[in-house]
Amino acid sequence: MADAESTRAVANRLKRARGQLDAVIRMVEEGRECEPTVMQLAAVTKALDRAGYTLISSGLRECMDSPDEEQRAEAIQKLEKVFLSLA
Repeated sequence: MADAESTRAVANRLKRARGQLDAVIRMVEEGRECEPTVMQLAAVTKALDRAGYTLISSGLRECMDSPDEEQRAEAIQKLEKVFLSLA
């Protein structure tokens, strides 16, 4: 992923997810109630998914800029496989 802005956005999202995951771990260790713990865990999952989708989106933009049609088609196939792994 060459786009510096996208890279920074993904890194920031992952750092927030790490903080949220640390909070979930503390909640579990402290024996906190199920509902708020699961809600926080859902937020972590969503943040990780969004980071993955942002990486794929950036990769697609990069592929579409490739002048070589064969390379572009191959890269898109790979990205599609990665995208489906997030589903």
